[in-house]
Amino acid sequence: MIGATRGAELIAPPSVPWEIGNALSAMLRRRRVSEEEVLKAIGEFERIPLALVDVELDESLRLASQMGIYAYDAYLIRCALRYRCPLLTLDRRLAQHAGRLGAQLVEVGE
Repeated sequence: MIGATRGAELIAPPSVPWEIGNALSAMLRRRRVSEEEVLKAIGEFERIPLALVDVELDESLRLASQMGIYAYDAYLIRCALRYRCPLLTLDRRLAQHAGRLGAQLVEVGE
């Protein structure tokens, strides 16, 4: 996945850092990672040159309602659509929903 981002300008909705935090806290709670590993992961995430851009809450929630998806997924799709940029994800369901709405996708291997 890292190779797919080389030379690219990366943007994301402002929710992405919170999503990362939520995923890491869930892993901590399940004792899948240590606090030290979480702190290292946060440090690595913060090194990613990621510009956080606004997405419209109303449009995002409209997408969430229409597609039957979580708001966090809708923010990502709305970001791709609004800024006409490809969506980079390993989440197949998210990619399918985004593709149905005409979003460009970056194909990455797992």
